[in-house]
Amino acid sequence: MNNVIIYGAYGYTGRLIVERAVELGWTPTLAGRNLSLVKTLAEKYNLPFVSFEFDDKRSWDNALKDKDLLLNCAGPFSITIRDILPACIRNNTHYCDITGEIEVFEYIQGNDQKAKDAGIVMLPGVGFDVVPTDCLSLFLKEQLPTATHLELAFESNSGLSRGTAFSVLNRFHKGSAIRENRVIKEMAAASSNKLLPFNGKMKNAVGIAWGDVFTSFYTTGIPNIQVYTAMPEKTMNIMRKAGKWSWLIKTKLVQKMGRRIINKRIKGPGAEKRDSLMAHLYGKVWDDNGNVVEASLNTLESYKLTSITALICAEKILKGEASAGYNTPAGAFGSELIMEVEGSTRQLLD
Repeated sequence: MNNVIIYGAYGYTGRLIVERAVELGWTPTLAGRNLSLVKTLAEKYNLPFVSFEFDDKRSWDNALKDKDLLLNCAGPFSITIRDILPACIRNNTHYCDITGEIEVFEYIQGNDQKAKDAGIVMLPGVGFDVVPTDCLSLFLKEQLPTATHLELAFESNSGLSRGTAFSVLNRFHKGSAIRENRVIKEMAAASSNKLLPFNGKMKNAVGIAWGDVFTSFYTTGIPNIQVYTAMPEKTMNIMRKAGKWSWLIKTKLVQKMGRRIINKRIKGPGAEKRDSLMAHLYGKVWDDNGNVVEASLNTLESYKLTSITALICAEKILKGEASAGYNTPAGAFGSELIMEVEGSTRQLLD
């Protein structure tokens, strides 16, 4: 497919997506802010490329005028989205991304009518966040249509990419989040935890501001949602202590220092980890009558999964399988979407 543009193509996850796109026979246009990096990557695969800043309106209009879909891999998405999404709406270009930031989902959903008027699909969160959890949410809702509460959890031991680390740093001061009676509420970092089953083993899990706090409500209609991730107690306690300094962490100086540390120390998981590790997910729904349904989902390592699901979703959009406006992955393509990825296994728990 040559009518697709990938922005942020040379980032850790962007490179994985480009590599897989080429394997599938796609010829996307690569784009990003750094001319040298995007040119080097494009020449490696003999692909067209452009380079411009994310807030360059004229360059966006030139880049998107003949493109059907943009796959945005440039984060932190809370910083880039307010220039990139309007460009897609102006140019009638479908939009998808790999974000996991609640405020980004909220902003995109707020442009639902504009996207419908432009006849374009907006589908953020086509990676590990939120495809597998979103599909698990809908699967559970299908088992218990009366569900009023949803609990999701995941375990991924592959580590972070730089982009993910930048996003975590950018919003750490906001702490965690839950949805209660339809309303999203912020909580202190690592303020809630419990033991949950991951691949048959009980492990400590900590509540986080995962994208599904926003998206699963639109997928399932369930008004109470909380998401956890497996985390050692030592790490949890460090997060709790750091949360008390959130006012300092959000300052420009500390953010700058944090980005410098991330650039030096974080590279993202290598090929061996991506090929050997699995991600383990758990979900539970219940209703006001005491009915409970639980399920587990095992799937590929998170970054490898993202490179696969991002392109599956993009292709489905281009085939016209999603409606114009704001969409969630499972809302657009159903709970079986994750099962299209080879290696995914799902089961109901007793």
